[in-house]
Amino acid sequence: MQDNLTQEIVDTSPLFTNDTIVFGVLMLALGFIFYTSSKESGFWNSFYKIVPALFMAYFIPALLTTFGVIAPEWTTVSETGAAVESSSSLYYMSSRYLLPAALVLMTLSIDLKAVFNLGPKALIMFFTGTIGIVIGGPLAVLLIGTISPETVGGAGADAVWRGLSTLAGSWIGGGANQTAMLEIYGYNQELYGGMVFVDIVVANIWMAIILIGIGKSARIDKWLKSDTSAIEALKAKVSDYAKTVDRNPTLTDLMILAAIAFGTVSFAHFGAGYLSVFFEDFVNSFPKGITRNVFTFLSSSFFWMISITTLIGVLLSFTKLRSYEGAGASKFGSVFIYILVASIGMKMDLTLIFDNFGLIFIGLVWMLIHAGLLILVAKLIKAPYFFLAVGSQANVGGAASAPIVASAFHPSLATVGVLLAVFGYAIGTVAAILCTVLMQLAAVS
Repeated sequence: MQDNLTQEIVDTSPLFTNDTIVFGVLMLALGFIFYTSSKESGFWNSFYKIVPALFMAYFIPALLTTFGVIAPEWTTVSETGAAVESSSSLYYMSSRYLLPAALVLMTLSIDLKAVFNLGPKALIMFFTGTIGIVIGGPLAVLLIGTISPETVGGAGADAVWRGLSTLAGSWIGGGANQTAMLEIYGYNQELYGGMVFVDIVVANIWMAIILIGIGKSARIDKWLKSDTSAIEALKAKVSDYAKTVDRNPTLTDLMILAAIAFGTVSFAHFGAGYLSVFFEDFVNSFPKGITRNVFTFLSSSFFWMISITTLIGVLLSFTKLRSYEGAGASKFGSVFIYILVASIGMKMDLTLIFDNFGLIFIGLVWMLIHAGLLILVAKLIKAPYFFLAVGSQANVGGAASAPIVASAFHPSLATVGVLLAVFGYAIGTVAAILCTVLMQLAAVS
């Protein structure tokens, strides 16, 4: 007998679905955070000594999503009973418009020589983070496999190790590398959403921990016995320069800053559109296989947008436009960064941590190995917490998160995060392939 039962469609619409309203809610949350964090005594002063404002900018939107006030995406039921999928465009707006605007404004006054004077520890910690992901995946599969073999099992296109390959691509490079791994290993696309879910949950939990650590960076640096003199020198140099050009911005100053920021955004999108298409044809000229997928990141418009923006910012730092730091360039950049953080936070539903816990547990163990190796190497080479945090996020978070974490230490450091994240794009697919080979061996052992 034919089964006429159909799966019931659940309406998951949040309280607010209009992006204009949601944006206002996020801005009210940010306003509340900055108002309370400015208190010099009382409860809020004690609270923000423990919990950084940047973490709250991430956490409050996550709470709003968890309680159904806002949502990154949702399902509604049409009059005909069909499911209608909808989503918010705020993260896209923040990452494609505000992030590049923030990067160019924060890079205007950068001293490139001073950035290079930070020394090799930044690169060492970045590569340590990469190695942590490469070995963390197979070790996590091996450990969880001894406890729950079915969690790391599956055959053919359903094999869990194939799905985990997409996490390796995401956590070393970014979205383009993740897509390349999906194509290389042919994971069942009907199950792929579960891996994306693990990516979001685990990566966001780790980012939250890093943000909390920023508030305690002085104590962490003391424990690591790290030498932060180069970082402090760069911060002092930028701050001293800002004081020499500091002025009360006029309307003309503000309009020129807006022109610099969003003119760069426009040019970066324009250039990225052409370059991504050109390199897509170039990449597709290779025969199907590993070689083609290694260079997939070159066809990513996001990669080119970030690269062009950073290049423009660095070039402008050698011109008289760098004096607009005195008119508040990095402050406006920080405003855009906080909006981006809030839009990232709203993608996190805290209750989802308890769904599909087996795969999440693999991700958590994987990230724990990544973090443990970073801490070990940082302790051995006495690297500052800044290098640990940014080196990790340049891998796990990519170009959207690394500058957020870097700028939380000081706006002048945002460029360090961007440069490392762009480098992550370049090595992401190759490193992820190595990680996947090891995970396959661990899964069948």
